[in-house]
Amino acid sequence: MLERKPNIILEKSIAFALLVITYCEKLETNKKYVIANQLLKSGTSIGASIHEAQNAESKADFIHKLKIAAKELEETKYWIMLYEHSENYENPKELKERVNELGLILYKILSTSYKSKK
Repeated sequence: MLERKPNIILEKSIAFALLVITYCEKLETNKKYVIANQLLKSGTSIGASIHEAQNAESKADFIHKLKIAAKELEETKYWIMLYEHSENYENPKELKERVNELGLILYKILSTSYKSKK
């Protein structure tokens, strides 16, 4: 059986999603359901779209799925920014660091994919 190389973006998207789940569980404990649900949806959708891209039917499909992940990433950054600027939420420092790191990788893959498409 072939051994697969580690896929950094898959690994980091899973780790980020797990961190989001933990943060959202804390929010729900404090009865902050609505905003927790928003972060949970966008934060876990990033990884889902990245995983879908691994089985894309074409280069264009791959790029499309990663662009969806990028949109979810930007929405997630928005929710984290709200938490960061609100007095009523736990500091999302680690979430912010991880989403930014994931974004750098995602945007680099998209940039490289666009170049190789031409």
